[in-house]
Amino acid sequence: MELERLTEPVTLGEGPCWHADEQVLYWVDIFGKALHRFDPSAATDQHWDLGAFVGTVAPRASGGLVVALEDGFGHFEPGTGTYEAWDTVEANPSTRFNDGKCDPSGRFWCGSMDKSEEENLGTLYRMGPDRSVQSMVSPVGISNGLGWSPDETKMYYIDSPTRQIWVFDYDASTGAIENRRTLVELTEGEGWPDGMTVDADGNLWLAQWAGSCVTQRDPENGKVMQRIETPAPHTSACCFGGPELTDLYITSARKGLTESQLQEYPDSGCLFRIRLSTQGCPTFAYAE
Repeated sequence: MELERLTEPVTLGEGPCWHADEQVLYWVDIFGKALHRFDPSAATDQHWDLGAFVGTVAPRASGGLVVALEDGFGHFEPGTGTYEAWDTVEANPSTRFNDGKCDPSGRFWCGSMDKSEEENLGTLYRMGPDRSVQSMVSPVGISNGLGWSPDETKMYYIDSPTRQIWVFDYDASTGAIENRRTLVELTEGEGWPDGMTVDADGNLWLAQWAGSCVTQRDPENGKVMQRIETPAPHTSACCFGGPELTDLYITSARKGLTESQLQEYPDSGCLFRIRLSTQGCPTFAYAE
């Protein structure tokens, strides 16, 4: 297993999302206000300037992508490069949307955060296929990684400042969550939990900001099963992709690093890939 650097660095890489129909990876540079499309067959990385902080992206069943911009959600059509804004969800100028993804039933979950990263001003929202939006967890500090167990009975969620991964009982038919408990709590030396994905066996893969790694963790007790070191202290998110869903794509950031750290870790902000024997769960599309 060898970690490959795939792109040039960006400021705050996040939101990797494998698009099975296109066999490409969409990802974002939040502070660069850009949506990226990495095509592994051509080893090319295309990007679009969306003109606002872009938190995350997900496939849309009827075509195109669902995108979370600074204050709300909308539809992006890669073929034309056009964006259509839907309703504003967060009118507070002190917050912005961050990480999110779709659940197995096609609902889009996405959370917000305080731009200053100082107060608990954030909320985790759930948008149904009819575009109705509900607040599901509030308040939170920095809404981050999400994942669902392969049997669709559990949802995992990260509010980064807590250093914890929470697990909820999840009802796939209604999208309801309840019975929150803590599965993982990182120590100070391990950094902060950021983005997350789940493999076909139900294990969690956690990007550790200020931890220079992605760890595979047991869903029963949270213990580390394996660790993938990265050349980027601010490792931010991960997802499975490739024809067999055995390629782990990892985003990273330059944000928050000193000049000396950037000199020591020049690949910070790059998109990486490592080929594994483990198979991931598929990326779910928004059911509209």
